Amino acid sequence: MIDGTYTAVVDRFEDNLAVVLLENDGETVDETVFDRERLPEDGRHAGAVLTVELEDEDVVDIIYEERETVDRSEQAQQRFDELSQRPPTAGDTEDESDTS
Repeated sequence: MIDGTYTAVVDRFEDNLAVVLLENDGETVDETVFDRERLPEDGRHAGAVLTVELEDEDVVDIIYEERETVDRSEQAQQRFDELSQRPPTAGDTEDESDTS
């Protein structure tokens, strides 16, 4: 891991470990593992968005980003809802020439 400040997303938990994806400019650039207890209490769930600061390859700070977490969750739900809608079929639209 390169020193700096990253947006991170909790991907999953394996026992007492949190697998976290590090992002830079919206792209996943690395994956790391933290003890679950190292995460802020309100950020101990899959999908939690964090700001992670690294210095000398050590974690200096981890901050839970509640607003970003909610925004991403809402965006994902909206995409899911759009994809789950049945596409219109020919029978779903009225043909204007059939009206009298």
